[in-house]
Amino acid sequence: MSTNTPAAQVIAERLAHHGVTHATGVPCSYLKGLFKLLEAGPEHAAGIRYTAAPREDTALGLASGIAVAGRLPVVLMQNSGLGYSLNVLTSFNLIYEVPLLLIVSWRGCPGTGDAVEHDVIGEKLTELLGLFNLPYEILSEGDPASSVDNCMKLLAETRRPTVLIVREGV
Repeated sequence: MSTNTPAAQVIAERLAHHGVTHATGVPCSYLKGLFKLLEAGPEHAAGIRYTAAPREDTALGLASGIAVAGRLPVVLMQNSGLGYSLNVLTSFNLIYEVPLLLIVSWRGCPGTGDAVEHDVIGEKLTELLGLFNLPYEILSEGDPASSVDNCMKLLAETRRPTVLIVREGV
């Protein structure tokens, strides 16, 4: 599809290569190419099935159920949604060792001049992930495939929710 960025297609293909079967999340303009690809259906998204979620905690609940059932899901959200979802991650995923891959847009990334409401969490995103011992990788614009591969390796090694941070639009 012409509305999808090449990076979005690469990300979807690498996710599928690693066994991701399902995706859910709450849209963000930084992730719009990936959302458009997923919303177009599995035939456009390397076989990944997408279910929209009204809120980030709902997306985590849905993905956690899919993971417990033996499939590999991914959750897409904005970093403000990650902040909103920390209770789900700490009271379920981390306690019961249900790892998930999260693709999180880095709104308010220092130096980007994003909207002011994103500045507080944007400035502290990596510190927040470190505080909760959530491994992460920042998406390489030049090599998104390697970034996905690295995240999937971290997910397998740590068995913890792992975050792929997206600084720019995909």
